[in-house]
Amino acid sequence: MINDMQIRNLSPHTQDCYLLQISQFARHFAKSPALLGPEDVRAYQVYLTNEKKLAPKSIHVTVSALRFFYRVTLGFEWDFDLIIPCPKVPKTLAVILSPEEVLHFLGCVESLKHQVILTTCYAAGLRISEAVRLKPGAIDRQRMVLRVDQGKGKKDRYVMLSARLLETLTDYWRAVRPKTWMFPGGIPNEPISTNAVQDACSKAHRLSGLAKPVTPHSLRHAFAV
Repeated sequence: MINDMQIRNLSPHTQDCYLLQISQFARHFAKSPALLGPEDVRAYQVYLTNEKKLAPKSIHVTVSALRFFYRVTLGFEWDFDLIIPCPKVPKTLAVILSPEEVLHFLGCVESLKHQVILTTCYAAGLRISEAVRLKPGAIDRQRMVLRVDQGKGKKDRYVMLSARLLETLTDYWRAVRPKTWMFPGGIPNEPISTNAVQDACSKAHRLSGLAKPVTPHSLRHAFAV
């Protein structure tokens, strides 16, 4: 299965998620998943829904892993929509921060580096995984865009760069003088981890006193609105 995922160039994160899901599936029955069939898959989905109380989005990850394992690695020709169905995900509106709430929240971020990363998520609509991997050369002052290398789906793209964000990034660069990565981490030649930024976001949220949930992704939603 690892080889199948590697030759299809699935992201390391996806590979880890799929392997974890198949491992948990095998442990649940204490059998090799190659020996388990449609009835076992059905029983496992009922277990995840009724006993584990997992959200539909979480079960979607399990479904994707199981479909990949049985379809690709084992080569089974099942009706996968029937045998391994995806639960319907309720459609809800995201809780959106107002511009004033975003400014208040960003003012509660203690570290300059974390503040600029979260500002970039908001001002350019970046995912946190994309923001932490920006390089100084990604800033295109002539066209006023940011280049995002290998974002979701391993796709390169350009996003808008506002004059205010350009000023923020320029001031940060002058203060820190980063080289390989715009936001270097504690490990040499590696960018800051997403976990470090998420922890800083959680701390700033507590300090802000905002009732609305605030995450790097909610800042991206606020940008979209």
